[in-house]
Amino acid sequence: MTDHEHGEHATSEHAHPGAKAYVGIAVILTVITAFEVAIFYIPQMHPVLVPSLLTLSALKFTLVVMFYMHLKFDHRLFSWLFVMPMILAAAVILALMKLFGVF
Repeated sequence: MTDHEHGEHATSEHAHPGAKAYVGIAVILTVITAFEVAIFYIPQMHPVLVPSLLTLSALKFTLVVMFYMHLKFDHRLFSWLFVMPMILAAAVILALMKLFGVF
């Protein structure tokens, strides 16, 4: 048999973070969640409560998608296949909200 038949194939795997990085991300997510709960009970935050919570939730969503779903380390195509439907869904939701007079 030739070397071609038994040769090793080159793989283009990216280095994924170790357990220490995942624990660090979990700690960051926990701190953000604690902050979300805390700002709910601060009366001065009530005028900006919803935008603050939406921003913090989006930040947590981004961290989870990037690290726990491994999109940060995968091929860009997978990121686009995830992000583009999210943008389309957001546009549809906003259009429906406008159509039904929410704003």
